[in-house]
Amino acid sequence: MNRPALQPDESLANLLAARTVIILDGALATELERRGADLNDALWSAKMLIERPQMIRAVHLEYFEAGADVATTATYQASFEGFGRRGIGEAAAAALMREAVALAVAARQEFWADPSNRVGRRRPLVAASIGPYGAMLADGSEYRGGYAASDAALIGFHRPRLEVLARSGADLLACETIPGLREALILARLLGEFPDVSAWMSFSCRDDAHTSEGDPVGECAARLREFPQIAAIGVNCTAPAHIASLLRRMRARTSRPLVAYPNGGGDYDAVNKRWLGGCGAPLAALAPGWYAAGARLIGGCCRTTPGDIGALRGWAGTLPDGPASRSQTA
Repeated sequence: MNRPALQPDESLANLLAARTVIILDGALATELERRGADLNDALWSAKMLIERPQMIRAVHLEYFEAGADVATTATYQASFEGFGRRGIGEAAAAALMREAVALAVAARQEFWADPSNRVGRRRPLVAASIGPYGAMLADGSEYRGGYAASDAALIGFHRPRLEVLARSGADLLACETIPGLREALILARLLGEFPDVSAWMSFSCRDDAHTSEGDPVGECAARLREFPQIAAIGVNCTAPAHIASLLRRMRARTSRPLVAYPNGGGDYDAVNKRWLGGCGAPLAALAPGWYAAGARLIGGCCRTTPGDIGALRGWAGTLPDGPASRSQTA
């Protein structure tokens, strides 16, 4: 099965050429929980692909209505291994992954069918989420890294899912919450097997300078420059207080567009599958600093809401359209 050809406006490069800042969506799993879903489960948001797929579609639609230029699919924790533990075979697991993309595409079609939604907007994109190996472990490893798995094991884990999602009809891939450079390089090399696919690569980070696994983020950005399919590089599901410093360190080592979508703050309790502590400052209050540090794609991760994305859209509307300003072209 070949990946469907993109329409002229369905590429991240074209969207970047038209917009100073691209607004990403916000949290999926914690937003589903806010609506009553029980995700205390190893499959996390992917559980809803089995139980209540239309709730996922409804969340995607609300993010589009709030102003998101990109929807990220419910495949972060979807894997053949994870579904296999539920007795779901490979064919059915692959079908669920493709269904996750179809739900986002259907929400986009519904949104775009209303002419009033097209005013001042570009047709949104759908990014298929590629979560790390640690997400499958469901023990919080994406915030620690240091897997015992060999490179060969990581390749064996990522390649089959990457093949499904690269051919799913998504506009691009979102390799996200990657805890270290080793896994990022494995994913980047695997992308070469699907030359018509682009992706962003975003890391989870533990402080102002390092990935969760301890790699200097500037070095990560520099090492990924050799992979032309990596369309943007950045940070996600990291405390908002660290974002500006991390972006500046990346900007010093790469000219690729930078992506930032932090969590809402607090600590993740991997045992009970919940976030602890209060949320920090609103995203829209912090976004100007991230933009000044080089971010071109800005959104939210865990604990952020459509309201946060609407506020980001309002802020982005104060910026001139067109390619990035001088601060983003270093």
